[in-house]
Amino acid sequence: MAVPVTARPDAAAPAGPPPPGPRTKGPWLAAGAVTVVLLALAHRYGYHRDELYFLLCGRHLDWGYVDQGPLVPALARAMDTLAPGNLVVLRTPSALIAGAAVLLVAALARQFGAGRGGQLLAAGTAAVAGVVLAAGHLLSTTTVDLLVWLAAAYCAVRVLRGDPRWALGLGAVLGVGMLNKLLPALLGVGLLAGVAIAGPRRLLRDRWVLAGVALAALLAAPNLAWQAAHDFPQLAVASSIADGDSSYSGRLDTVVLQLLIISPMAVPIWVAGLVALLRHRRWRAYRALGWAWLVVFGIVLVAGGKGYYDAPLLLVLTAAGAVVTADWARTVPRRVLLAAAAVVAVTGSTVLLLPTLPADRLPGFVVEVNYDAGETIGWPAFADSLAAVHRGLPPEQRQRAVILTGNYGEAGAVARYGPARDLPRAYSGHNSMAEFGRPPADADVVIAVGWDRPDQLRGWFRQVTLAGRVDQRVDVDNDENGGPIWLCQGLRRPWDQIWDQEVRHAG
Repeated sequence: MAVPVTARPDAAAPAGPPPPGPRTKGPWLAAGAVTVVLLALAHRYGYHRDELYFLLCGRHLDWGYVDQGPLVPALARAMDTLAPGNLVVLRTPSALIAGAAVLLVAALARQFGAGRGGQLLAAGTAAVAGVVLAAGHLLSTTTVDLLVWLAAAYCAVRVLRGDPRWALGLGAVLGVGMLNKLLPALLGVGLLAGVAIAGPRRLLRDRWVLAGVALAALLAAPNLAWQAAHDFPQLAVASSIADGDSSYSGRLDTVVLQLLIISPMAVPIWVAGLVALLRHRRWRAYRALGWAWLVVFGIVLVAGGKGYYDAPLLLVLTAAGAVVTADWARTVPRRVLLAAAAVVAVTGSTVLLLPTLPADRLPGFVVEVNYDAGETIGWPAFADSLAAVHRGLPPEQRQRAVILTGNYGEAGAVARYGPARDLPRAYSGHNSMAEFGRPPADADVVIAVGWDRPDQLRGWFRQVTLAGRVDQRVDVDNDENGGPIWLCQGLRRPWDQIWDQEVRHAG
């Protein structure tokens, strides 16, 4: 797409931002379509490892966890209480959030002055955006984060338009968002830095803005207090991510993901939006938003965070770019080019981001592009593999055996599918799972899964033998399929001596 990425200021343009565009029904239709499609596909494949973890966290409600706040675990518990074991109900909030994200992107474009066509373009681009569809298919902290950042950006636009009272809404959204993850604080830093760089700097001492900051701190206080009381374990998780011990992390991946996470077809649109925000004279009031993305992206890149952390701000740039692009697409050839790009974007999103292909014939390139797709396949069969090892134990060993997993998703799968297979309880030292209990002192028969190298297990047990392998009965390259299952016997030291220092790990 040859969308122009420069927006030359018009010397004759009147002072102040353009008035909001007209209201239109188009974005509502796009948002409704997204929600309906996501609900229709919500039952496909199965639970994601993170969803299994959230369900476990929901059984241990607290004001904070090692790697998140209380919001999503509480939501997971509420949905599972409403309809136990129902994947569609569990994911319904995410589908609704995805629809709301589409509406917010269109609302941002309207605030930037987009007409009906520009608003529909903004909504349509958001509707096929990777970060919207992928997050909308799963219950995830990222899903809630998407809504928080876009709602906060909308409030920020209203503040920059000249109504500082919206700073209270901005503070409320950021404060509630920090009960999900601490990342909204990064958005707050980016917005403050943007205002400090591009103005209007009077907002830095405005009483409404200061009240908004205080409100955000007040609402976030329970999670912040929990983190402080536990020595801020999220810093250890962040350090592990920075070391590359997680998906979507690494500085090169961060850069590449900026070009993919909305859609490769949308890159010219959001780049045009960035340039317009930074250079368009009539949009000078919004210049802080362009700088906010530059600051946030710079922090993520330098700190080694996950490449999708700043993705909601890319949607804000997309909203601005939709105004420029709609103005550009006035001729028939350009509209044809835009429609062709839309077809490519829809096709790519449908195949790569949504569970439309059969799980047992999922092409390897899908998992290569969309790691999370592979992590939603094969969990019942994973539990069957453990059950086969467990049933093969002598009765006296079977009665005192426990399961030790390498990550929280595996422990969550045992909790979800294990009771029907008479599996014992699973324990894990991964993130907050370490807080949910360690094996009993007399548990010296352990079925261990998720450990590719047995060296560490041999440091804890006198006998470690390969007892089987995970068979998910599909040819999918995920973190579990084909992995070893170890039978460990004879503890060398008590659990209370090795749990916190050796078994516990973050990432």
